[in-house]
Amino acid sequence: MNRVVARFADGRMVDGTTVDFSPEKDVFHVSAAAAPARAKPVAIHTKDLKALFFVKDFAGDPQHTEWKMFHPAQPRTGCRLRVAFKDGEVLVGTTTSYQPGRKGFFLVLADASSNIKHCYIVTAATQEISLL
Repeated sequence: MNRVVARFADGRMVDGTTVDFSPEKDVFHVSAAAAPARAKPVAIHTKDLKALFFVKDFAGDPQHTEWKMFHPAQPRTGCRLRVAFKDGEVLVGTTTSYQPGRKGFFLVLADASSNIKHCYIVTAATQEISLL
């Protein structure tokens, strides 16, 4: 079971758990964290998302400021990217799965102290993807 925060391109968010997310599938389900115990999972269409964040916990650290650069001692693994979304948010991280023209890709953030373990970026929600 994965703890996730689904961020939609229109600004909505759903946080909860999922067991059936796959980049190859168009729809997956999230059991919302705030829903009653026997509530049905929410069906989410991947195309409607900005990104799906796989998180350590739902609370996070509101005081944490995300690092937008790599630490000099950080080992070089994967391709380093800067991802700018249409809503202005910017993420910096590494990937082994980005290919132009694909629906999306996984990104591991450069900030190792982030609450985000990794995320799935929906390419249609991005404005610019740059190699670093």
